[in-house]
Amino acid sequence: MASGATTQRARLNFPISRMRFQRCFIKALGQIKQSAARVNRELGVLDPRLAEAIIEASQKVIDGRYDSEFVVDIFQTGSGTSTNSE
Repeated sequence: MASGATTQRARLNFPISRMRFQRCFIKALGQIKQSAARVNRELGVLDPRLAEAIIEASQKVIDGRYDSEFVVDIFQTGSGTSTNSE
């Protein structure tokens, strides 16, 4: 899987420590996104098909299948957009 544009820019511009997020942090991100998709589906603010796609993808993150895609330095600048969005 190729990195998104924001991730690639952060990777190139902010190689501060060369440290990556630990497995427990990546898993937590997946759990948060999965929970948010479920709640928003139940509230009727997220299309059920889109919610299911997010739930499936976040389960793969929880299971560690995409750990190698979290390539941005843990000491990134800004709000963490590179880690959180792509």
